[in-house]
Amino acid sequence: MLLIAVVVALALAPLWHFRPTPRQRAQASLRERAALAGLYVEFRDLPLPRARRERLPASERQVLYYGLRLPTSRGAPRRPRAWWREGDGWRVSEGRAPPPGAVASLPAWALAVGIDEGSCGVYWQEVAGPEAVDAIADALKAWRNEEAGSPRTVVP
Repeated sequence: MLLIAVVVALALAPLWHFRPTPRQRAQASLRERAALAGLYVEFRDLPLPRARRERLPASERQVLYYGLRLPTSRGAPRRPRAWWREGDGWRVSEGRAPPPGAVASLPAWALAVGIDEGSCGVYWQEVAGPEAVDAIADALKAWRNEEAGSPRTVVP
């Protein structure tokens, strides 16, 4: 009987290697919560100036982008813009406009925010819990409504 238990344990031992770690389970939970909130998740480089971005190692440069798809703009295409944290404030990719209030108020775990023709989103490293995903979703929906032209219009 003991021999059978040992043989079964030896046969199953390699499978334990494929079990997700607690960190991987937490990340999957955050990404599932994001999907349920209507967001999509992808890896992107931080939207920094090229010279600065190229000096960063890939582990710091490539972060997660939690994005919200935007309806196609009517008339002129949406101008791509990005803001990133620098010290206690935000730097903008061009111009001097501050980030919209909804995303500017996100805590320091939000490394950068950006908008382009297809989406608006937050760049971060999944260092906070599920409440962070809820905050991101709320901020991005408010930003989308602001971009739509009427902060009172709620787009589901």
